[in-house]
Amino acid sequence: MSDELRRIVAIDDPYLLLREVTTRLADAQQEVTELARLRRRVVQDLHAQGLSYAQIAAKAGLSRGRIHQIRHTGPAPEGAFLGRGSVTVATPLRRDDERGRTVVALDDVSSGKRLEELARSYGLDVTSEHVPVTGAIDLDRDGLVVVCGPRMSQEMWDTYAQDPVLAWERAEDGPWTVVDRKTGLVHRSGQDSAPARSYDVGYLGRLPRPDGQGTLLAIAGIHTQGSLGVVQLLTNDLNTLWGQVGDQRFSTLVGVEYDPDTSEPLSAELLCPLYRHDEETPV
Repeated sequence: MSDELRRIVAIDDPYLLLREVTTRLADAQQEVTELARLRRRVVQDLHAQGLSYAQIAAKAGLSRGRIHQIRHTGPAPEGAFLGRGSVTVATPLRRDDERGRTVVALDDVSSGKRLEELARSYGLDVTSEHVPVTGAIDLDRDGLVVVCGPRMSQEMWDTYAQDPVLAWERAEDGPWTVVDRKTGLVHRSGQDSAPARSYDVGYLGRLPRPDGQGTLLAIAGIHTQGSLGVVQLLTNDLNTLWGQVGDQRFSTLVGVEYDPDTSEPLSAELLCPLYRHDEETPV
């Protein structure tokens, strides 16, 4: 019996006991899920290196059937791209100055809900919250996925500024753009181009937290359609993204063609490589 279990068993107050047991069970379930994910990842990695299931089983002291079962069941390793154990999906609130009230954009709601569904499909616990209209948000937490551009939050502006390759900048004629410092390309939304077209640019990156004790996943579009396109890319290609960058810091841009009537993405494709920040020198 572990010390933690002994502590809980010794609690006399039945209500405190019930609360402690419930909390511990939730924590234990998260641990079991993440251990299963890690175990499957190890088997997949060893098999990808050329070892047979029989060889892995012999070296690990397990049966070949058990190794094969681990490889094909349990939470998929790529779920760790979003977080471990639990994630919090944050989407922005907006100020309707004309009506004097706080609102949410439908595209932001869709992005948040689809991210929540994606995380749950990988066995992650999910909570949601909003970035308030002030933009103030505590980024020093584990498992954050923030759908919010730099214009709407000083905290996020400071976070995006840590990217050594991709920079948010205003064009001389006013619209926001994203500049690839490595290539010199300036990426602009189709809404802000002449002639206008149903095309937007989305940003995806894993960036450092302000406290330096971890990272957060940042998603933003020049307009809201860009964020929706990033979420579609994650939904369709999470395994590929995980295989290229794992849980390391990175950033990339996504070109999004969308239906002008519904804002739904018709295609979402990478506009640049997945820049790993540990390999980049700030420009």
